[in-house]
Amino acid sequence: MTEKQFEGKSAIVTGGTRGIGKAIVLELARNGANVAFNYSKSAEEADKLTAEVEGLGIKALAAQCDVADTEAAGQFVSQIKEAFGTVDFLINNAGITRDQLILRMKEEDWNAVIDTNLKGAWNFSKHVLRPMMRNENGGSILNITSISGVVGMLGQSNYSASKAGMIGLTKSLAKEIASKKITVNALALGLVETDMAAEMNDEYREKILSMIPLGRLGNVDEVAKIACFLLSPSAAYITGQVIQADGGLAM
Repeated sequence: MTEKQFEGKSAIVTGGTRGIGKAIVLELARNGANVAFNYSKSAEEADKLTAEVEGLGIKALAAQCDVADTEAAGQFVSQIKEAFGTVDFLINNAGITRDQLILRMKEEDWNAVIDTNLKGAWNFSKHVLRPMMRNENGGSILNITSISGVVGMLGQSNYSASKAGMIGLTKSLAKEIASKKITVNALALGLVETDMAAEMNDEYREKILSMIPLGRLGNVDEVAKIACFLLSPSAAYITGQVIQADGGLAM
């Protein structure tokens, strides 16, 4: 039997029950990592994913947790450490959108997006650092951001600001903890085939596709494979970087 590259490792994926997060959870599990993930609403989706991961012979842990809640994030990380022994990887994937032109955007929509997308990444990064520092080989943090944070997008002042903030967090944290053998990178995604993309009308979809040099949207499985590469020993000399996986949209 071929040894799996993450055998004996443990990972946290925030927002792990759907779309990109779910694909990353399963790819980590297929590579031998025990995986913990949070969910916000659907316990049924979490139960199904837990069973799927455990069916691969891997430990899984799911909990309802608001990533924007600093205390709740700390409690979840403590629970994971108790269940798995340590934390080797953190994938800050949880994110929401509440798009609107700034003159029409409500303050609560700004706060919700910043708190979930940016503060959530800060919360989990803060809480995993001590266990990672105790690991002989350190660990890796991967922030799932967006080209919206690189180029800015119309009607997404809150989302673009949150994703740009994640890029700043990535670079700052990478410098801060490099001496502890912990890498921190960001994966800036373009449009990916998810439930959100499925809601686009045909006219808008064609307009978007015309702007992507590769002529298609990404898919969650290829995103998951890129994510796992950035967590792997093959990427041990990569830190503080923003890898754009967008089909060339933001060239």
